Amino acid sequence: MTTIELCVRRQDRPDSRPYWQSFRVPAGSGANVLALLMALREDPVTCSGERVDPVAFEHNCMEEACGACAMLINGRPRPACSAQVADLASPVVLEPLPRFPVVRDLMVDRQRLFENLKRVRAWIALDGPWDLPVSTPRIAPRQWVADYLYSRCIHCGCCLAACPQFPDADAADAAGFVGPAALAQVRLLNAHPIGRFARTERLHAIMAAGGLSDCGNAQNCVRVCPKEIPLTTAIGELGRASTLQLLRDLFGD
Repeated sequence: MTTIELCVRRQDRPDSRPYWQSFRVPAGSGANVLALLMALREDPVTCSGERVDPVAFEHNCMEEACGACAMLINGRPRPACSAQVADLASPVVLEPLPRFPVVRDLMVDRQRLFENLKRVRAWIALDGPWDLPVSTPRIAPRQWVADYLYSRCIHCGCCLAACPQFPDADAADAAGFVGPAALAQVRLLNAHPIGRFARTERLHAIMAAGGLSDCGNAQNCVRVCPKEIPLTTAIGELGRASTLQLLRDLFGD
């Protein structure tokens, strides 16, 4: 059992000023950051001996499948459940995920992410003026392998936190760039046998203001994605697809 120093950026309310508190937390072998926060919740005493309210944080699956526990850990956006303490420099510095409104302490409101998914129609519509296949649509193995990479998105928001083009929550253009997570879902759904029925609508959505052209190609998103999704590859493919769509709009199919 070792003792780990945690430096946590705290915020009591969405409209209050942030402040820092330091804690010493016991950590067993193989502990992750989430385990430290759970242990701290049982005995929230600062390094100066002050007993304080427990640190608020969010978690659910504990196996890097839901994205709820994403936060800044030593300056890098990542899920707390897969951040092993043994791999981190001390002290371990925890901050809420940037680009999202803070609810309290390490909890943020990710509603912006889901609103951007709505903007690009990131779903498959089963009802429409088309005949659906009676059986499961057949997908070529090569395409299945390529598409699977994008289906692994857990909507954690790490790519948005690292993206310099994604606006801050309090920015005047907070409804601007949709971000790499939404773009990757357009790439995934436009390749789906049923999802491609709305292909044109999705391409028009990312060709509009706040869409694909707002990407600055910083490539931070692909560096921090915990599922190693090839986000920049998706953006490149969508660039070509958007160009073809523009030609179709100008000259017809």
